[in-house]
Amino acid sequence: MRIGLYPGTFDPITLGHIDIIQRAMAMVDRLVIGVAINRDKGPLFNLEDRVAMVQAECAPIIAKTGGEIVVHPFENLLIDCARDVGATVIVRGLRAVADFEYESGIAQMNKAMKSETETIFMLTPPELSAISSTIVRDILKNGGDVSQFIPSGIKL
Repeated sequence: MRIGLYPGTFDPITLGHIDIIQRAMAMVDRLVIGVAINRDKGPLFNLEDRVAMVQAECAPIIAKTGGEIVVHPFENLLIDCARDVGATVIVRGLRAVADFEYESGIAQMNKAMKSETETIFMLTPPELSAISSTIVRDILKNGGDVSQFIPSGIKL
């Protein structure tokens, strides 16, 4: 069984995340969505709400693909989470060159710590490349409308 791990804070889940999840499902038998607890980031949504959002948005993807998606909160090192869930591949989305510079360093460290785990980078489509959870959170905090950046099923 090919198991992939797609980690993030998903605070909140965005259309960019959904795109990566849908495309990753074509490559693995089971996709584990690792919802990082990451208290240092000061998430806008609590862990339970983020997990519920991810589960709700993945339900139609599961129905459409027949694949398996598991939502798994984690607080340890990403590579340890990959080991815990049996993932042989870590899926990461890239929006810009800056993302690659940051993510490639993490991927190299993960490879050094667990050589049998590969990281796959997936480019975000141009129409979604400006969307980030950080920007969506900032818009939300300032009373803005984020409906065009998040799945329609997310109720804020």
